[in-house]
Amino acid sequence: MSLAEASEARKARLLALRKRKAGEDVADAPLLKGRNFDPVSRTLRKRNQGDDVEMEDTVEKNVEGMAEGIIAEDEQRRAQELDVFNIAPKRPNWDLKREMEKKLAKLERRTQESIHTLIRQRLSAQKGEADDIMGAMNAQERQNASEALSDEED
Repeated sequence: MSLAEASEARKARLLALRKRKAGEDVADAPLLKGRNFDPVSRTLRKRNQGDDVEMEDTVEKNVEGMAEGIIAEDEQRRAQELDVFNIAPKRPNWDLKREMEKKLAKLERRTQESIHTLIRQRLSAQKGEADDIMGAMNAQERQNASEALSDEED
């Protein structure tokens, strides 16, 4: 396009613009808007769906179908029967055991002390044969043996 042709085309456009502003009907000049006007060819651009560039990685595409999947999964879970074993704890008294451990430790120590004192008392009370433990154990064995013999004689 030469300069003379470009000048003539510009004059024609300006004349059509003046006529349109004055209210005269201009049928030969197309209505030009910025979004559908091609400045290189000075013509209206037709919108082609194929020319649009689609973005490959969008949030909409990433989330597409996710809501339906979640709803379907929720419906499956609701359809299943309620498993009572999953609700109840595996050991129902675990909290009671936890609270009682400290008290039981004290009682265990006192119980062992009491058992030792009772053994000592029995050993010292038995016929007064010996003060040491081995002698007391031997005396206990003899007493058990004599009781066993007396039971057999009856």
